[in-house]
Amino acid sequence: MSLTLIEKMSAFAGAEAIVFNGAVHEYGELLRLVADWDAFLDEHEVRRGEVATIEGVSSPLACAGLIALAARGAIVVPLTPLPEAKREEFLDVASVEVVIRVDDRGVRRCERTGRTAAHELYERLRASGGPGLVLFSSGTSGRSKASVLDFDAMLARYRDSGKAQRILSFLNLDHIGGINTLLHTLSTGGTVVTVPERSPDTVFAAIAEHRVQVLPTTPTFLNMVLISRVHERYPTGSLELITYGTEPMPEQTLQRLAAALPQVRLKQTYGLSELGILPTRSKSNDSLWVKLGTAGFEHKIIDGVLWIRSEMAMLGYLNAPAPFDEDGFFNTQDQVEVDGDYVRILGRTSEIINVGGEKVYPSEVESVVLEVDNIAEATVAGRPSPVTGMVVKAVVRLHLDEDARAVARRVREHCLRRLEPFKVPAVVEVSARPQHSDRFKKIRNPA
Repeated sequence: MSLTLIEKMSAFAGAEAIVFNGAVHEYGELLRLVADWDAFLDEHEVRRGEVATIEGVSSPLACAGLIALAARGAIVVPLTPLPEAKREEFLDVASVEVVIRVDDRGVRRCERTGRTAAHELYERLRASGGPGLVLFSSGTSGRSKASVLDFDAMLARYRDSGKAQRILSFLNLDHIGGINTLLHTLSTGGTVVTVPERSPDTVFAAIAEHRVQVLPTTPTFLNMVLISRVHERYPTGSLELITYGTEPMPEQTLQRLAAALPQVRLKQTYGLSELGILPTRSKSNDSLWVKLGTAGFEHKIIDGVLWIRSEMAMLGYLNAPAPFDEDGFFNTQDQVEVDGDYVRILGRTSEIINVGGEKVYPSEVESVVLEVDNIAEATVAGRPSPVTGMVVKAVVRLHLDEDARAVARRVREHCLRRLEPFKVPAVVEVSARPQHSDRFKKIRNPA
């Protein structure tokens, strides 16, 4: 199936494939890079079924290397530049046999680690003869989980051609969202627009300069867009669609975004490294209710928790038990509400705050806190309490400096008018520190 992707790309030879560091690279050039990678992999005797990294930023050379490794039937571990300790952890967990690195100058290096990758999930891939993909979770708490996926099963999702679009690559190749953007865009003859950093100014400058039509991103990043008002400083006429996922969207943020960019369609997405990206349909631009598609997916809800069966589901984790039931449904650990065919994602079961037996969903409280004047960002988590077990704690970032006690008083007073008493933050902390990961996903560390 990876060869089918290359054949599809051949039909778009003169079209723009990737914009990297402001330079445009056409499909013909990308295909030449894939062929050059094939010779490079031959030279270094990288064989079908071997576990190999492709390390570097999402350059045309790295993208071509990923495609060439998949076409060869290798098991690919895409990595971005990491602290050395984290990189060594990933190499060890994945039992990487071949390390391939692409530096900032486009120089490739290949070396063998001396490891032998004998995990039974790898043996299943080797028996099928197809390529594999290993993706690591963000690991904001504890050790990252390593998902093993059948690369051919993923590529089958892009068998049918769609509309060619210019799509900004917000996430890198080490994330399911980045892989999805690359494969979807290249299979339709569209253009992947990369950015050197994920700041609001850099992203919206790229949207303006390269006529980006689709921006896939996160609620946390979109809140930063609204805080900075960057959408008012750059032309956004080309932008047709913003998709958001990876975490619950505060209703307040969504409503403000819909008002700020009325010409742009807003769509909630749902996906996990373990399952792929589901087709979805939002009820409306300012609604958090979403319909989960059935093309390659099924879902069920047990005790308010979403379970999904996917044709492209991972084979399992390298370093943890896989939460599939006997029918192949995966426990997403996401709590949901149901309204007919639509669901609303409330948050992970691990993030729910239990206050004296009452459930509090952080995203609901965050949305209300964001209604308070001068609050730019809010992150809600639980804090241990000897009386109720847990209480609600809100960490807020301000637009303008203000006395912290006055802020805490205003937040609590507003929340008392809008929320049940057990949901009102008992602790309000003003902080300027970052509240998100490098993938712009909110970090809620209980204090």
